[in-house]
Amino acid sequence: MALFTSQEGRLIRRYDGETLWIEPWGENALRVRASYLPEMPQQDWALLAPAPVEPEIRIEERTATIVNGKIRAEISEGGCISFYDGNGNLLLEEQWRTRDPGHTQQSSLEIRGREFRPILGGDYKLTMRFEPNPGEKIFGMGQYQDDCLDKSGCSLELAHRNSQASVPFYVSSKGYGFLWHNPAVGRATFGRNVIEWRAEATRLMDYYIVAGDTPGEILHAYADATGHSPMMPDYGMGFWQCKLRYRTQEELLQVLREHKKRGLPLDVIVVDFFHWPMQGDWRFDETEFPDPEAMIREVNENGAELMVSIWPYVDTRSENYPEMLEKGYLARVDRGVRYSMDYCGNTIPFDATNPEACKFVWSVAKRNYFDKGVRLFWLDEAEPECKVYDYDLYRYQKGPVLQVGNIYPLEYARTFFEGMQESGMENPMNLLRCAWAGSQRYGALVWSGDIDTTFQSLRSQLSIGLSMGMAGIPWWTTDIGGFLGGDQDDPDYRELMVRWFQFGAFCPVMRLHGYRLNREDSANPAKADTGGPNEVWSYGEEVYQILRKYMFLREEMRPYISSIMKDAAEAGAPVIRPLFFDFHTDAAAVEVTDQYMFGPDVLVAPILELGMRKRKVYLPKGETWIDLQSGAEYCGGQTIVVDAPLEVIPVFERKGGSFSSLRRPTA
Repeated sequence: MALFTSQEGRLIRRYDGETLWIEPWGENALRVRASYLPEMPQQDWALLAPAPVEPEIRIEERTATIVNGKIRAEISEGGCISFYDGNGNLLLEEQWRTRDPGHTQQSSLEIRGREFRPILGGDYKLTMRFEPNPGEKIFGMGQYQDDCLDKSGCSLELAHRNSQASVPFYVSSKGYGFLWHNPAVGRATFGRNVIEWRAEATRLMDYYIVAGDTPGEILHAYADATGHSPMMPDYGMGFWQCKLRYRTQEELLQVLREHKKRGLPLDVIVVDFFHWPMQGDWRFDETEFPDPEAMIREVNENGAELMVSIWPYVDTRSENYPEMLEKGYLARVDRGVRYSMDYCGNTIPFDATNPEACKFVWSVAKRNYFDKGVRLFWLDEAEPECKVYDYDLYRYQKGPVLQVGNIYPLEYARTFFEGMQESGMENPMNLLRCAWAGSQRYGALVWSGDIDTTFQSLRSQLSIGLSMGMAGIPWWTTDIGGFLGGDQDDPDYRELMVRWFQFGAFCPVMRLHGYRLNREDSANPAKADTGGPNEVWSYGEEVYQILRKYMFLREEMRPYISSIMKDAAEAGAPVIRPLFFDFHTDAAAVEVTDQYMFGPDVLVAPILELGMRKRKVYLPKGETWIDLQSGAEYCGGQTIVVDAPLEVIPVFERKGGSFSSLRRPTA
């Protein structure tokens, strides 16, 4: 049998039990799969079926090449794959260290680029190795609680946790994008000596690689391959109000009425967790929310939407537990006690990989929330969070968590997105704490989890938000002020709140949330704490006036925000992005990690340190930049020092862009 063959536009290599496929997957992109199974598994976890493309395939005696537009893959006699762009520049190459012929480095180490190690009695542990590219910068990979915007040199767990979302796609400064198309728990290491991907349990190797002349072209192709986000509804673009938990219907309505009394803009107000009798009931507790329809009606009459928290967990005492257990709708465990979380009850999540379980959950949520007027869900605990992250313990219908676990937040988002669509809603959006590749097509607005209330945490959120955008998730937000703590009377915390609020005004969604200091005993100790006040007037008059200023600035920017949301939906462009995205040919801009672009025309330089009242700002070359505060103009290609008193975040408009024409004049 020939070493190489072609079939249906696909280049195939068979050697020693391994079958390797390389095929076009949209314009300028290739999908690469390999397996030792008799037939190649056909699961398209994140990738969508592409339009047919005719590649150029050339098979020689012991080597082969496949070309699709701007990308070319070559396979050596020994099986090593190398990728090149349309100009012949090397993009990425597998790392082999064996005596086999055809490798760039022959070696007695006998380390293979694609290493399948059988798991006794199971499938395979996979290690995939690539040669590092000197000087390469890597942007994306999702949400990790650090301030590493460039992931070169990083080692990243491919697993979800509270405040960690593994989205294994990145854009390289070398001119390509790469998706590790495998939902298994594992690790990615971008080392100086090797780029390595690991899956703890899997049946195949599967990745996608795309070449492009610009980061925008690469992300557009990636959105075509994995799905575009919907157009964000108008109510997503304004101000969202939330605290840890509004305990009752009346408490929430009092906050709504105070907003309107003060003339403050408000688009969304939130009923957070434990408004239910039991986890898994998915309904309002009638003792605290006696008339949900009236509450929702008043919220809507005041021009806002009500968002309601949903947790995936089912308490063993829930009214839905017996039926869900009987029908196999709950996640399972391979050993031990069948609980994954014991927060306010022994619970297990529903199995979001089971379509029938998803239909059941949506039917309950539809009856108890959607049919009462709720149009926005907070799909919390989307990892799902575990009391102990023993990934080898849990199992879903689609397989053990070690093998498929990272798919959970995508299927969770899909459950509600498709349910809402089928119920007649256009462009649903829902808030989730986690995501995976492709989550964007299910209207996932991702936030960064239960984070600290420190300036260091704020610094990390900047890198996280930019990384999520470069990983193909354009809708992202953070708890303004952080989540875990915050004393409303502490001057240092008040300053942090101001700086975080300013940053939030230039994020895809501007959302105030957090577990603030509670100086009053909870009126209902049987449920979770409600947290202290977290409204914009909770931090003193000076802070209130500053926050009010940025709430109205956000309103002024709505037409511009709408335009960049349209670009995100149509072209896959991040709403917030590193300077690299728009100025990748400016070497100085590529190095900047503490500034970002809000759409194509607004440069933001947030204040990330306590007491900072001045900061350096690099203005990318080739443009003229206008200081939004002073109106002063500056030529690009220089670093300037600007004032940043407490009430000011340095922001610059690109002269000649759309920002001025799309911004409403100040009232």
